[in-house]
Amino acid sequence: MVASVDNKPRWPLVRLGDVCVFINGLWKGEKPPLQSVAVIRNANFEKDGSLDYSDVVTIDVEVSKFSKRKLQYGDIILEKSGGGPNQPVGRVVLFEKTEGDYSFSNFTSAIRISNRSQLSFKYLHHFLRWVYSSGQTIQMQSNSTNIRNLDTDRYKDIPIPLPPLAEQQRIVARLDAAFAAIDEASAAAEANLRNARALFDSYLDQVFSARGDWQGNYVLNELCEFIVDCEHKTAPTELSGFPLIRTPNIGRNKLLLDQVYFVSKKTYDSWTRRAIPKAGDLILAREAPAGNVVVIPNNIDVCLGQRTVLIRPQKTQISSHFLAWLLLTTDMQHKLLAHSRGATVAHVNMKDIRSLLIGALPDMTEQNKITQQLSLAQSECESLVHFYTRKLTLLAELKQALLAEEFGGV
Repeated sequence: MVASVDNKPRWPLVRLGDVCVFINGLWKGEKPPLQSVAVIRNANFEKDGSLDYSDVVTIDVEVSKFSKRKLQYGDIILEKSGGGPNQPVGRVVLFEKTEGDYSFSNFTSAIRISNRSQLSFKYLHHFLRWVYSSGQTIQMQSNSTNIRNLDTDRYKDIPIPLPPLAEQQRIVARLDAAFAAIDEASAAAEANLRNARALFDSYLDQVFSARGDWQGNYVLNELCEFIVDCEHKTAPTELSGFPLIRTPNIGRNKLLLDQVYFVSKKTYDSWTRRAIPKAGDLILAREAPAGNVVVIPNNIDVCLGQRTVLIRPQKTQISSHFLAWLLLTTDMQHKLLAHSRGATVAHVNMKDIRSLLIGALPDMTEQNKITQQLSLAQSECESLVHFYTRKLTLLAELKQALLAEEFGGV
């Protein structure tokens, strides 16, 4: 051990590849004899570095190859290919099962410590999580056909501080205790986040269940100037231009523009030839997830993407926001999705949208009053959602700060 100027111990460094063995993952077997094996994939990686075993796939693999790739208790599984636009490759999870036949996919590698009397696998797992969270793997990756690939040779060169085993265990105990407390606080924040959203949904249903002296028995088509389907093809996108509203941009009466795509004027003109979307029109998602709806706000010209529907209410009969909230009630969602089709993704047909039974309506004065009440409740709900979302972000950052405090001097 060497003492640093800040009195924090500086332990000797070892190269990761010198103290660990790297094992490549499995492909589906082709040559018998074959064996059925549970295979860990990138999809089973959790944010906290643990594994989700609820969706582990089972595949037939070659017996000879599996014998060299059977996971052992304490193995660390490294994501060597995958990631995404906002997620670097290089995540690590810890395998802590002692029973069962488990292996790992060809998009991953297993890291197995050569000498556990020298290096604790839990200590190494915490250290490699810090390597990832501090952004070091970004410099070790390349892109290929939209997939990020980790340079494992560079990864093996990572220097690891190697204190005595007893000190490693003390570090693990400190981090585990702190992380357990953070996880408990995060679980409470997530529960409060769910409750805030559920409370608004309950209030929404309550408002529309008390119909009083509402009149009529309408279907949706009777209340609209038109209901127009989108283009059934993918629009060519640009870096700027007209916002292309796809299903991910349609929230619960809220337009989500954080990751919006854009189209050119030429594409906009072509895609809006059936109807030009205007402020006050509704955009309904027919798929993924079906049923979400939003009112187009003022001062924005948008283009409809695939799997969306443009709805223009008759303003003398029904308020745009009133209709949007009505369509988002549990009762209307059930009616809308009752006839949805699709083996894997629910898809609502245009016929069912047009013939959707709306029922009785209040007069315009009452509609506007209800809309104002719901807008206020939505604002209060969003404040709570923002608060608990920010709290979850801060708790996640606290974990990174603890890892950085422990390992940041390397």
